Amino acid sequence: MPSFKSLLSKPVASWVIRQQYRWSQDPVVTQWQVFKRLIKRAQYTLFGRIHHFDTIQNYEDFKACVPVRDYEGLIVYIDKIKAGVDNVLWPGKPMYLAKTSGTTSGSKYVPITKDSMPHHLRGARNALLNYIHETGKLDFLASKMVFLSGSPQLDYVGDIPTGRLSGIVNHHVPAYLRRNRLPSNATNCIEDWEAKVDAIVEETLHTRIGLIAGIPPWVQMYLDKLQQRKGQRIKDIFPELSLLVHGGVNFAPYSAKLFDTIGYSIDTIETYPASEGFIAFQDSQQAEGLLLQLNSGMFFEFIPVNEYARQHPTRLCIEEVALGVDYVIILSTNAGLWAYNLGDTVKFVSKAPYRIVVTGRIKHFISAFGEHVIAEEVEKAMQYALAKYSETVLAEFTVAPQVSKQPGMPSYHEWLIAFVYPPRDLQAFAQYLDQMLRRLNAYYDDLVTGKVLQSLQITQLTQDAFKKHMQAQDQLGGQNKVVHLANDRTLADALLVYKMGV
Repeated sequence: MPSFKSLLSKPVASWVIRQQYRWSQDPVVTQWQVFKRLIKRAQYTLFGRIHHFDTIQNYEDFKACVPVRDYEGLIVYIDKIKAGVDNVLWPGKPMYLAKTSGTTSGSKYVPITKDSMPHHLRGARNALLNYIHETGKLDFLASKMVFLSGSPQLDYVGDIPTGRLSGIVNHHVPAYLRRNRLPSNATNCIEDWEAKVDAIVEETLHTRIGLIAGIPPWVQMYLDKLQQRKGQRIKDIFPELSLLVHGGVNFAPYSAKLFDTIGYSIDTIETYPASEGFIAFQDSQQAEGLLLQLNSGMFFEFIPVNEYARQHPTRLCIEEVALGVDYVIILSTNAGLWAYNLGDTVKFVSKAPYRIVVTGRIKHFISAFGEHVIAEEVEKAMQYALAKYSETVLAEFTVAPQVSKQPGMPSYHEWLIAFVYPPRDLQAFAQYLDQMLRRLNAYYDDLVTGKVLQSLQITQLTQDAFKKHMQAQDQLGGQNKVVHLANDRTLADALLVYKMGV
C-alpha cells in the first residue's frame, strides 16, 4: 500500500489540480454535463416518472417540471424509501440515510447513494491537495492527524444504515489513511462527548500532531482539556501543529481564542460539507472564498434572497449568477435530491473560478456551535414553558449565542426576555425551557449533553425593553417584527442596556 505521504505528494496534488482546472475553467459545460447525467439516470425512478423526466431537454424544461422543495416537500418520497421501496428518488436504494435535524418534522433523513458517497470523500481530500499544491508544505503529513467527528456507530431505518454524516464518512476512510488518523475507532465510538474528548486527550497527549480537523467550538474544547491535563500551551504540547481544517460554523468568532490557545497562528482550510453533498472548499490560502464543486454530481441553482418569498422566484443556473448578490442554494444531486432548498445563503466573490462565501441561512437561526436551531423551535420551547408556568406573561424575547471567553467554560445560548409577569421560579423556568429546546432539536441536545454548550441562561430585561429599542431604531410598528433569534449578538448586545437592575 502506498504511504499516506506518497498519496498526498506534490505530483499527485498537481495531477488533481490539473483535473480541477479543466472543469473549473469550463463551468457552464461542466454543469450541463452533470445535469444531463442526473436526468438520464433518474428517468425511470418514481420521482422521474411523476415529473416527466423523459420530456426534459433543457434547463427551462426542468424548471417547468420540477418545483423547488425543501425537506418537507420530499418527505413523502423519503417515507417510501424508509419503508423499503426501491427506485424512488434515485435508482436502487440509498447506501445510507444521513440523520440531521432542524425541520418541522424533527429529524431529517437525507439519502447518500453509491454515486454520491465518493464525492463526500474527494471534497475533503482535494482541499488538502490544493493546500499542498499551493504552499508546497508537507510537514503535517509526517505527524498524526486528529479528526473530531461524530460516532461511526450506525442505527438502521428498515434495512438502511443511518447516522451523522461525519460518522458515516468514517466507514469509508481508506486503510492507508487510518494509520495517520486519530482518535482510534474505540474512542471515536464513545457516545458521551465530554468522555470522548477526555479519551482523545489521553490518546494524543504524547503524540506528534500536525493537523487538527473539526468544528471550531469542538476543537477549542479539545485544546482546553489538553492544556488542563498537561499544564502547558498547545505550542509546547504539539510543536509540529501547523494546520487546522474547519467547517460547519463561522470561524471568525473563534479564531482569536483558538490561536491564543495554540500560542501562534497556523494555516487553516475551510470546508463546506453538508449531508446533501460536499458543496465547496477553500482551494487557496490567497484568494477569498470557497471553490464551488461543479463537477461533483450536483446541479446547482440559485434564487436571489430578495425574491425568495415570492410565489414564483427567479431560478438561475451557474452562468446567470452575479457577484456580490445573496442567493439561496438549490441542489439536484446523484443522491436523489431534486430542486432541493438547502436553506443556506451564499454570495459569489469570484466567477473565474466560481468561489462563494457562506452568508447565512434563509430563515432565522442559531448555528454558532453547529446546533442549527430555528425560530420555530425557540418559539415552541417558549410556548411550552409559558403553558407550564401559567402565572408567567411574556412581553417579548430574543435568543443569541454567547461564546465563552474563559478556558474550559462552555458557551451557551442567552435568552433575553422581557416579562409582564415573570415566573415565580426563574431558574426552574429556564431549566424547563432548556429541556423543551433539547427535545425539539437533536443537535442542541447533543451539544448540551456533551458539555460543548452549557444550558441556556436567561437575562431578564425591563418590560418595555423591546419597545424602547425599536423606537430608538425607528422600527416601531408597521411591518417591523422582533427577531426571536439571531446567529450574532448585534440585537442582544444592544438590548443589554435594558437589563433589569442596570
